[in-house]
Amino acid sequence: MKIKEFLRSLSPRQIIFSVIFFLSLLLYLILTIWINKKTGSLIDQQAARRWDEEGGSAQVSCFLAEGVEMDEFAIRNFQQQLEQSLLEVSSELRESQEEKNRLFIDAYSSLGRITVVSEKGNLEANAVGIGGDFFLFHPLQLVSGGYFSGADLMKDAVVLDEEAAWQLFGSSDIAGKSVMIGGIPHYISGVVKRQEDRFAEGAGLSETVVYLSNESLLAYGKSSGISVYEVTAPNPVKGFVTNCVKEHLGVEERDMLVVENSARYNTEALLPVILSFGTRSMQNYALRFPYWENIARGWEDIAALVLILRCLFLLIPAVIFIVFLIIKWKSRTFTWKDIRNFAVDAKDSLVQKVRGEKNKWEHF
Repeated sequence: MKIKEFLRSLSPRQIIFSVIFFLSLLLYLILTIWINKKTGSLIDQQAARRWDEEGGSAQVSCFLAEGVEMDEFAIRNFQQQLEQSLLEVSSELRESQEEKNRLFIDAYSSLGRITVVSEKGNLEANAVGIGGDFFLFHPLQLVSGGYFSGADLMKDAVVLDEEAAWQLFGSSDIAGKSVMIGGIPHYISGVVKRQEDRFAEGAGLSETVVYLSNESLLAYGKSSGISVYEVTAPNPVKGFVTNCVKEHLGVEERDMLVVENSARYNTEALLPVILSFGTRSMQNYALRFPYWENIARGWEDIAALVLILRCLFLLIPAVIFIVFLIIKWKSRTFTWKDIRNFAVDAKDSLVQKVRGEKNKWEHF
């Protein structure tokens, strides 16, 4: 009955603004949950979370401009620089290193084309030449078999997607079978499911993809060399890993784009995306992004748009609440003097209570 009486006491204007107030808050909540779920499902952006469940690590990616050369020697040199920097800032990491625990994980990759030949035919496909812990950063959904490591001594393993498996063998259960690449036998380590949605197709997954060692791609396929470097490491202070990549990777900052994947969908990171809207796709140097970065950048744009809407849906109830307070203040029945007297009385009452408690303990 009290609720009905309260609703009857409201004017039509008050009802309308109340509905707008709560509807805006509801839309804000829905958008927040939705975008967090979507960005949280991007497996290529969650390596830091998988590597360090406590949340003290950062995932950073570096994309090189065309014509910029990087080799495994430069990567090993950076690994040493990063390890030294981490040990200098953290005694806890020094203890971990003494226990032979890995301080960080990293991977590198090159993009190109490759021809794969089987007993049933051949296939020319897009290729990703990998090194290091690539599949820790990109845990593709396995259909059969397993991954291989870029650190393996033998560089003759390949991972196919389902479409390539069916074209070459008429089956997806083909782990252990052999294919010829550049006239050299390579064994199939596993078969993965290719992502299929609007973003994936636009990002470069409209064609089949073959994953093989960076050495095999350079030797037997078409590749312009290593163009992507990724690392996940402890981040003792904000931007530590990002700054290490910029300073020690051995590439001029103007020739690369460095992204902190683990923080790219935070409000602070999305503000520059909003401010650069319209010019964001303009580049003064040639960059070729792999499909996983293209997908991530697409969701970055959507997250920036959603952030604008979330701010709007928070601003509306904030304005309504401020207007409500102003109206209440103008129709108040008390003065500043009443507020001051109330504060003084409350202070005196508190002092007396404290003194009473003190006297009681002293008599005790």
